[in-house]
Amino acid sequence: MKSENIPNNYEKWCMEWKERFLTLDQEKLLLRIPGLHAEGDYLVILYFLHRYGIHRKTGEIVSLDSPWEPTLFTRLNIYTLLWYCKENAHHQGEWMPFRNLKDASPFGPAFQRTITDVFARTFSGRLSELDTACLALGGVKLPHSDMGYQIPAFQCIHVQFLLWDGDDEFPAQANILFDKNAVDFIHVESLVSIASEGLTLMSKIAKVPLAGNTFS
Repeated sequence: MKSENIPNNYEKWCMEWKERFLTLDQEKLLLRIPGLHAEGDYLVILYFLHRYGIHRKTGEIVSLDSPWEPTLFTRLNIYTLLWYCKENAHHQGEWMPFRNLKDASPFGPAFQRTITDVFARTFSGRLSELDTACLALGGVKLPHSDMGYQIPAFQCIHVQFLLWDGDDEFPAQANILFDKNAVDFIHVESLVSIASEGLTLMSKIAKVPLAGNTFS
């Protein structure tokens, strides 16, 4: 696949997911998806603290509190949450690296290379900036690592970003953790773009350029 075709393919997938959304029982969605609620013509959900509306008749996703339109990956992540969230999905309370999640191992090396390693390089020596960005995203500080936060992507999907800063001898190291049952709420591949979008937002808030190319 040529790289220039990728955006068009994602747009095509968004159109397909929009059509899938229109086949769903919206009243059942309101009962099944944590944080989802109705406001007029929209089903509304928080994603990294921004309010997004899914039009109940057209399936179009729009931002309700931002001048910027939702990204392709934001739209895909919202659609896949609505589609894949299981009836009795619940948190296990056991946190693990992405590669250890069910069905995630084929994507593990790419996740490490394009997200975890980029996170470490981006915020190496910039713990103060990372602290500011994580707080702005509603993060809760964690006691382990040099700088660690648990950040809500969706109400039902939180991500733990952990950084051990580098020094003259060793480079910075990072880890990104999910609840063991995160895959009961959304497709495992969507967790990749959720982590990537979280990292991109942290970079923008901190005004620190990403040290590498990420998935999104």
